[in-house]
Amino acid sequence: MDNASYTSLTRQAGLRKEMQSIANNIANLSTTGFRKEGVVFAEHIKALDPESESLSMAHASVARTDFSQGALKQTNGTFDLAIEGNGFFLVETEGGQRLSRGGAFLANSEGDLVTPDGARVLDAGQAPIFVPPDALEISIGSDGTLSADGRPISQIGVFEPTETNSLSRENGVRFSFEGDLRPQTESQVLQGFVEDSNVNPIIEVSRMIEVQRAYEQGQSFLEKEDERIRSVLRTLG
Repeated sequence: MDNASYTSLTRQAGLRKEMQSIANNIANLSTTGFRKEGVVFAEHIKALDPESESLSMAHASVARTDFSQGALKQTNGTFDLAIEGNGFFLVETEGGQRLSRGGAFLANSEGDLVTPDGARVLDAGQAPIFVPPDALEISIGSDGTLSADGRPISQIGVFEPTETNSLSRENGVRFSFEGDLRPQTESQVLQGFVEDSNVNPIIEVSRMIEVQRAYEQGQSFLEKEDERIRSVLRTLG
């Protein structure tokens, strides 16, 4: 296989990864707290020999997450929470602590505030949050203070990692992190709201069309290059 074919194949592989990320974004249009993802293309250039031109290849191996805020949707749910500003909720999973912008919470049978899949939500001191089952009214202030029948009992934790760019996507709405966490005190917690996905469907469909066309062009080039090489071999034979 010649250098042109190798270059085209690496580009095709990158476009395929980008198409997969677009498909995942579109599939999560309605996922609360979802963060749009993409890929970063890097160019690798290598000199073949002193008398030849260099070889350039595109490689897409780095995932990129867009952390811009999504639209806030009012639900009036008692334990539906959204963060207006930076920061994440902290939850305790079987794999350890994780950060998330998904705030559709509920109180389980034991009185713990949990995510829909059972992960416990943690307070400002990184401890589980207990909601009294007999409380008649639950209110949550903009600073995250949770009150039962007018009595403050806990504070919803809002955190940021101390190490920049240390977040790694674990699934659609949760991220693992490295290093320590610091409280985010400038953001507000809104009760009765959830944050929608930050995916723009119009932009994603436009990206999908562009990537599809680029992939088809690359495939056409590879087919023509293959036919050219076969023609040369037939001539030499």
